[in-house]
Amino acid sequence: MKKAKRIAVAGATGMVGQAFQNLLEKNFFPEAEIDLLASQKSKGRSVTFRGKEHIIKDLSEYDFSNTDLALFSAGASVSAEYAPKAVSQGCVVVDNSSCFRYDDEIALIVPEVNGDELLNYDLPSIIANPNCSTIQMLVALKPIHEEFKIKRIDITTLQAVSGTGKEATEELLDQLSAYQGDNELENNIYPKQIANNVLPHCDVMEENRYTKEENKLLKETHKILDSNIHVAATCVRVPVLNGHSESIHILTEKPLTEDVVVKLLGKSPGIKLHYDLGANDYPTAATDADGDYLVHVGRLRKDLWDDCRMNMWVVADNLLKGAALNSIQIANLIFD
Repeated sequence: MKKAKRIAVAGATGMVGQAFQNLLEKNFFPEAEIDLLASQKSKGRSVTFRGKEHIIKDLSEYDFSNTDLALFSAGASVSAEYAPKAVSQGCVVVDNSSCFRYDDEIALIVPEVNGDELLNYDLPSIIANPNCSTIQMLVALKPIHEEFKIKRIDITTLQAVSGTGKEATEELLDQLSAYQGDNELENNIYPKQIANNVLPHCDVMEENRYTKEENKLLKETHKILDSNIHVAATCVRVPVLNGHSESIHILTEKPLTEDVVVKLLGKSPGIKLHYDLGANDYPTAATDADGDYLVHVGRLRKDLWDDCRMNMWVVADNLLKGAALNSIQIANLIFD
């Protein structure tokens, strides 16, 4: 396993790009040289990274031939144009967009779930990072699936505005401020106001009457975990700044044993189990997920009528485990 001596972050000025910078500054690839890439309009901007001034470079002009790893989070159209170019110049790409997720030739990886797929993966190549909601759901469900065989997942996601980006975060804050001042609310990012509201609408509506986000959960579960699992999703945008929450109901082939599920989740990598009912020990986006690396699982309870059904509550930081951290964990499977 070789070292990543030079790493490029494409989309460095976005929210996930900034999360990449924070992770690389703190704990990951400390010896690597880092290049920060963005669009032409950000070229030449100076940012402080690892205690030094870094000048943002233009992605369209960048030569990847001396770069070992590129972390992309600049949108699907940008990835479609520049990720193949990077690979052709000998660079491994971990892509955070939706561009390559459903390509049969490209791995879609959650390290705790299917990271072993990279053991025999031809490199350099593109590796796709799944959707944020899929990642935290599958981290929580993988150990249960291995033991009890999940047949169906019913999930309602409660997704923070940071998943849409900087402008959506600003829109929520502006609307909350307008509420306090009794001013007119403006909504430009979402079709309806997000402040003091919930929108059963994440991404675009598709022909099957599910949103694109809901269909992602189905498609990605099939590619990553098991193509036989039925998935029914409702994705809801909520007025929370950061951290996605999920209410999950599963149906299994084998009867579930709660103490076994507790033991499985308690020893599984990447999970923190909250199970002390008397202490109000349940996770929330603000108090547990925001800024944290783990997937938090709580409100674990068997169905009252069916021994093959169970409910749970799952939260995670959508910018970290749902995006930047998962991408870096993928890179850690490839590089020292």
